[in-house]
Amino acid sequence: MAQHEASTGSNADVTERRQLALTGQQARARQVRLRTIIWIRWVAIAGQLSTLLIVQFGLGWSLPIDAALGAVVASVLINVVMMFRRPSQGRIGELEAAAYLGFDILQLAVLLYLTGGLENPFALLFLGPVTVSATILSRSATAVLSALVVVTATFLAFEHFPLPWAEPGLQLPVLYISGLWVAVVVGTLFMTGYIGSVAGEGRRMSDALTATQLALAREQQLSAVGGLAAAAAHELGSPLATIAVTVKELSREMPPDNPFMGDIEILQIEADRCRDILAEIGRAPELADPDDPFATGLLSDVVAAAATRYRSEALALDVVAAAEDESEEPVVPRSPEFLHGLGNVIQNAVQFGQSVVSVEVSWDETEARVEVRDDGRGFPPGVLDRVGEPYISNRGDGHLGLGIFIAQTLLERTGARIRFSNIRAAGRVTGAEVMIVWQRDALEVPRGKG
Repeated sequence: MAQHEASTGSNADVTERRQLALTGQQARARQVRLRTIIWIRWVAIAGQLSTLLIVQFGLGWSLPIDAALGAVVASVLINVVMMFRRPSQGRIGELEAAAYLGFDILQLAVLLYLTGGLENPFALLFLGPVTVSATILSRSATAVLSALVVVTATFLAFEHFPLPWAEPGLQLPVLYISGLWVAVVVGTLFMTGYIGSVAGEGRRMSDALTATQLALAREQQLSAVGGLAAAAAHELGSPLATIAVTVKELSREMPPDNPFMGDIEILQIEADRCRDILAEIGRAPELADPDDPFATGLLSDVVAAAATRYRSEALALDVVAAAEDESEEPVVPRSPEFLHGLGNVIQNAVQFGQSVVSVEVSWDETEARVEVRDDGRGFPPGVLDRVGEPYISNRGDGHLGLGIFIAQTLLERTGARIRFSNIRAAGRVTGAEVMIVWQRDALEVPRGKG
């Protein structure tokens, strides 16, 4: 499968992606649009600067204006660096976004420290960064930022410059300050929990909608490919019959010792194979006999049957089976989806393997697995992330890149989950691997029907 025909419909739904590929979406940090963070911070900077100038020059109250403006300038510099470091249309990871919001909390704490601490009514602005975090970041990141707010609010309740009231000033009672601290802490926790739950539900709905759209698009693609396959089967029937008749005539007229007799026999075998393939494509699924004693078989036998047609003298194709516990080997249906889907995966491995392809069948009480490995050059990095999409192929030579797409789609109809990866040894790629996993209760049939 080296340089595999990357073609499978990996528009697989979001649930499968999370369960496979090293828990793909679980390991992936959420991405945040950079422009969103930048504009939120510009609004905050404008509010801070205008408030300082109005209090200092409009109301005539004395503030440590130099230090306060220094805190605002630091925020401006951070924002400018963010703008020029990468395009504003880009996206940043969760860790970086949380770091920016954490800086905003600390910068606001510095301003409040210089202007009265929790006595300053703008202390409620602590809710801003945690609200943004609850909306776009994970719960763990939001929890860390909320803890930072609680710590800074607690510090400001005891340590701060006095609020610049007009003479003779105003001394707020300790009980009132305590109430402000409770308001900030409770408000932070409430906003974090409430908005985080609502935003999480919205993300789940969005994920579900995306998964549904991908599944529908994938079914449309498969239907289109199926229509082309049916049309091709119909159109190829007549010329294939003519080829078969011509080959038979040649084999009868050709002397047995003719050097071309071997080639004619190969043509005869391949023509018969094409005829069988077209017959299977054109057969309606409802014509299958559920009482056929050969309609089911042991998992290893069905896998071996799917691999048989791809054996050759040029490459070793090993099929091994082993239980991982004391459970019996599952009995599975010999469905066209299973045989053709798995057969396409094995064929792809045989085409790109160098000397050996191994097919390992294993099972336990809950799952059944088939691992197909080859010793080729593996999936190219630019293709590996897109394995599963139709019409994606790096092979050239007129290949459309549909083999793996069709294989994965057919196998997923049997309940399979599929993962594509490269095999590495000593820091280099030494082959490719396709892991196919079923839940036993979704795949297995009662033994009485086998």
